[in-house]
Amino acid sequence: MTRLYPAVSLSFVGSVDGFERPLVAEGGVSFAHYDEVRAGPLHGVSTVRKLVSLVNLAVGTLQALWLMLRRRPNALLLTGGWVGLPVALAAWLCRVPQLIYLPDIEPGLTIRVLRRFARRVALTVTDSKTYFPHNETVITGYPVRQIMLDASREAAIDFFKLDPTRKTLLVFGGSRGARAINYALLDIVPDLLADDIQIIHLTGTLDWPDIEKRRDALPDTTHYHAFPYLHSEMALALAAADLVLSRSGAVVLGEFTVFGLPSILVPYPHAWRYQKVNADYLANRGAAIYMDESNMGDTLLSTVRELLNDRSRLEAMQKAAQTLARPDAAKHAAEALLELAGGRV
Repeated sequence: MTRLYPAVSLSFVGSVDGFERPLVAEGGVSFAHYDEVRAGPLHGVSTVRKLVSLVNLAVGTLQALWLMLRRRPNALLLTGGWVGLPVALAAWLCRVPQLIYLPDIEPGLTIRVLRRFARRVALTVTDSKTYFPHNETVITGYPVRQIMLDASREAAIDFFKLDPTRKTLLVFGGSRGARAINYALLDIVPDLLADDIQIIHLTGTLDWPDIEKRRDALPDTTHYHAFPYLHSEMALALAAADLVLSRSGAVVLGEFTVFGLPSILVPYPHAWRYQKVNADYLANRGAAIYMDESNMGDTLLSTVRELLNDRSRLEAMQKAAQTLARPDAAKHAAEALLELAGGRV
């Protein structure tokens, strides 16, 4: 936003004791103000937790009203999360126009509530329009960081010390990790290495101590590169990959397609179905293979082998992913927000 419109002043509102602050610090976006308001979940929690959340939401709405009066924003961008509810309500009371950005294909409960306050909804894909019949929508695509657009395979090979003659499998499940994926992979690491496949494995922080021990017990780790987490280096990991194994959060719709990455997607089975919808979207368009977690142990090795040994199929999946890419999504989202603000910077 500030790269396109340097005169724009951005303020961020997060949750009290939330996880946003370190992510904002790592993101490198310059915010004029960082504020926090109280909020809490109302769905899928105990009655006591709901009561606590209601109190927090009431307090958060008063805090957000005070912020609206102090900051006088021209527009508000919402991306989901319960912290958006008190802020959206305060903005609606102060007649501040609101833009919701939906990263996934199907909106979760929070965004279904927030859309009542929003004037416009920015969507990653056209298929999401059906969920917002009474809102004005704009298709922006999934915004990715500039560092993603600048990453090169050559730089990735140098950074990770990869063998340029080997195929590279990238495996990850988010910052905290995906235990089922981690241990299904560990069971087949020796077989993959024997097949001259090299692996970049982002384990997440929860399982890292155990996986570090198992990595160190391998006879040769030259081509198995395990990390608990990557931030800016994630762009290089994606640039290096020939195939990705991961969950199917919204990032797969943006980053995988920008890099033209074929993927094996294993939706998290114990949450709202949005990950399955994301996985089905890419799989139905030939860019990914859907894999159920319950039979991953039986099919993962054969699936990885088949894909990495079938050049024509891999290339077809790459092209399918590339056709879904929107590398200019951040620009379109910024333009939609500025238009909503009346062009005032």
